[in-house]
Amino acid sequence: MNTTNELPSTSISIPDGLKLLTLGGGCFWCTEAVFQRLKGVEKVVSGYAGGLIPNPSYRQICSGTTGHAEVIQIYYHPDLISLEKLLEIFWATHDPTTLNRQGADAGPQYRSAIFYHNEEIQKAAENLKSSLNQAEVFENPIVTEITPFTNFYPAEDYHQDYFNLNGHQPYCQFVVKPKVDKLQKFFADYLSE
Repeated sequence: MNTTNELPSTSISIPDGLKLLTLGGGCFWCTEAVFQRLKGVEKVVSGYAGGLIPNPSYRQICSGTTGHAEVIQIYYHPDLISLEKLLEIFWATHDPTTLNRQGADAGPQYRSAIFYHNEEIQKAAENLKSSLNQAEVFENPIVTEITPFTNFYPAEDYHQDYFNLNGHQPYCQFVVKPKVDKLQKFFADYLSE
């Protein structure tokens, strides 16, 4: 365990022509399934961000003591989908008003979070969060944390592409699928073919 106040850091390589967004919206199986279906999204990787130890395991994350959030990293083409639209979809497809919880999934690893890589992401996230709160879009205020990116560790292979490979399982049918259905209903123009 890291005993200093400094979080471990990792560097991320972003392919030319793409941008990167790191989001935590509860269980990464849900957020991954949503963002994989969007035009302009090249790749989505499930993993862990913002924690105290390097290379954590899923078991360690589930303890709720490592400081990590379950997140996805979205590699996207900014000429096909905007940062603002990705953030709008993020807030619309999970409950950003519950602290450290998404439905039955509870603990700090399930917190709503945006780990920004640059000032553009920070400002867009803060502005949209403020606008949504002022417009009282949600019954309660948004509690999504907006913090600088420090680290990301890909989750184990069996977590990647989870809904697409395991959509028949009860958790996927009762928890993930309703989020995908909501995306299809309200953001149909942004779905990939």
